[in-house]
Amino acid sequence: MIRDFLYRSTLWCTLAVTFSAYSAPTIVPDPPSLAAKGYVLIDYNTGQVLVEKNAQTKLNPASLTKLMTAYVAGQEVKAGNITLEDQVLISKKAWAKNFPDSSKMFIEVGTKVTLMDLYRGLIVQSGNDASVAIAEYVAGSESAFVNMMNSWAETLGLENTSYSNPHGLDSSGLYSTPLDIATLGRAIIHDLPDIYSLYSETSYTYNGITQYNRNGLLRDRSINVDGMKTGYTSGAGYSLATSATYGDMRLIAVVMGAKSAKSRESVSKQLLSYGFRFFDTVSPTKADDVVTNAKVWMGDKDQLPVGVNDDIYLTLPRGDADKLEAEVEFDRELVAPITKGEKVGSLIYKVENEPLVTKDLVAKADIKQGSVIKRLVDWFKRLASRWI
Repeated sequence: MIRDFLYRSTLWCTLAVTFSAYSAPTIVPDPPSLAAKGYVLIDYNTGQVLVEKNAQTKLNPASLTKLMTAYVAGQEVKAGNITLEDQVLISKKAWAKNFPDSSKMFIEVGTKVTLMDLYRGLIVQSGNDASVAIAEYVAGSESAFVNMMNSWAETLGLENTSYSNPHGLDSSGLYSTPLDIATLGRAIIHDLPDIYSLYSETSYTYNGITQYNRNGLLRDRSINVDGMKTGYTSGAGYSLATSATYGDMRLIAVVMGAKSAKSRESVSKQLLSYGFRFFDTVSPTKADDVVTNAKVWMGDKDQLPVGVNDDIYLTLPRGDADKLEAEVEFDRELVAPITKGEKVGSLIYKVENEPLVTKDLVAKADIKQGSVIKRLVDWFKRLASRWI
């Protein structure tokens, strides 16, 4: 009768793994208070927010807008609708002369430029002309492309973001937040790795003019920054979205509304340094791992390997990995047949008995029904086990 209760309450089997019998308390100091209108620091693998100030406040993104321009065009390349080798005819609207007092790659009306060159002009040189040329080529018009930008913003869950142009020049209908931009940056790194690699390029030469990436942290050897994008207008101030790695850990920092180019770099570096100093990203369970083997009744096999569908990542204060505990809970007796991929329970990770994440526990193999004799024997064993 006790065993029946445990089955019904989904707790009939618990596997606990503790990595250390005793660990000292983990102390994480308060994050620095920094000079910018808003900022956020997130872990790329988990999306966990580590530091934030006005992270969900609508602000002017300036040229951080071009992150979405790159993402939308990249999704069209990924879908096979266009290629990076395509020749793009430059219209009068995309002409560099239309942007006399702002960044541009110096494309000329009536010329043909490869989409890859336009991408470098967009990402490395922050060209407003390149932004319009890409928008017109991808969607047929700038306004149609803006509609695509807003559709992708909705798809990605950017709830406090709206686009009114593809380049980021000041506009009443243009706004985003540090958290939304960090989420977009995360999507670019994950979904478009070939495009993301362009964000690490420190210079690009087009039309005989060499321009240097405005992200000065790319040249800072004390921190391993490999992207992303700067932004500035008089209305927005100085902004910077940055991603950096330290070992297996990747962080994304977004700073908006700083007072100078140096200030946005200093704030970003302090955020990243704080994250790498006081936090760890760990992956205790991979999709290919067998977490445990579970007892199966009435099957052609007695043991079922179980695991998870995707790699599990956790962001922990540095040192808390030693306190990590894993619990497996089966939500029923396992009786054949069981299909590979079928949910059979939950895998729960805890620190000091506080749940951090719960993932579905799934079958890693098919278990077919056993023979009539096997099922009959298991029926008696199962009945007997309930009264022991």
